[in-house]
Amino acid sequence: MKRERKSYLLRIEESLWDDLNRWASAEFRSVNGQIKMVLKRAVEDWKKSQGTPKSRV
Repeated sequence: MKRERKSYLLRIEESLWDDLNRWASAEFRSVNGQIKMVLKRAVEDWKKSQGTPKSRV
C-alpha cells in the first residue's frame, strides 16, 4: 500500500528554524523529519485525550 504525501509550505521564524535544526541534528534527522515526528506525537497525544472516537454518519 503506497502512502500519498501532501506538500505544504510552512513559514516560521528563523529562530524557531534554528532550534528545530539543532534538535533534528542531535537526533540525526532532517528538519522536515523532525517536524513530522513532532506533529505525529502531538496528534497521538491529542487522540489519546479525546478518548475513543465515535463514528459520525
